[in-house]
Amino acid sequence: MSDAPDHGTGGIGERLAAVRARIVVAAVRAGRDPADVTLVAVSKTHPPQALREAITAGVTALGENRVQEAVAKVSEVGRTPEWHLIGALQTNKARQAVATFDVVHSVDRVELGRALSTHGAALGKRCRVLVQVNVTGKETQGGVSPDRLEALLHDLAGLPGIDLDGLMCIAPDVAEVGGVEGTRPAFKQVSSRWRELAGFARDHGHSWHHLSMGMTGDFEVAIEEGATLVRVGRAIFGDRST
Repeated sequence: MSDAPDHGTGGIGERLAAVRARIVVAAVRAGRDPADVTLVAVSKTHPPQALREAITAGVTALGENRVQEAVAKVSEVGRTPEWHLIGALQTNKARQAVATFDVVHSVDRVELGRALSTHGAALGKRCRVLVQVNVTGKETQGGVSPDRLEALLHDLAGLPGIDLDGLMCIAPDVAEVGGVEGTRPAFKQVSSRWRELAGFARDHGHSWHHLSMGMTGDFEVAIEEGATLVRVGRAIFGDRST
């Protein structure tokens, strides 16, 4: 496995096929069914036409990190793919997020959970959320610290307008940990906590299906450690638009 991700050549369809092939290889290597890994194509900053190309090529889930950008794209592209919010979310944008996204990956505090629950209930839906775990200690990445994770889940579990669907994390930068293999301890830690907390979440009526881990530079290691959602942008769409 190369430490430097290959962003591929050719069009979006070709690059998408290459990413899917890598997902299959990583899953088989870990003794997993590749069908248990869902690719979230991270389309933030890319134009609607690029998203349409990805959907035509078979993408079923798109990831955005800004609510307003996603609102505009949904109006142009449509609701057919699942829309995932992968970026930080302010409580004052919770209502719009609930109305726009199918899954919110970045819940890291009870106030945000309550806001999503309130607006979910008002809209007659349970907002599917993932709790973000901060495994790097960097405040810029958001997420609840691992030692506060269980307490946060206890606070969120009784909220009627959300469905706890699992955990999310952003691993340390590959360059900071000496290569892609250096990301494995972080993925292993979050995967272990995901399994440990599954009984509690499901006993309280929550789905607890997903473990969102891995991006372009490290998604194969994440799959080997149990990821069910991988968030891949550059390897599909190329460098971000400005």
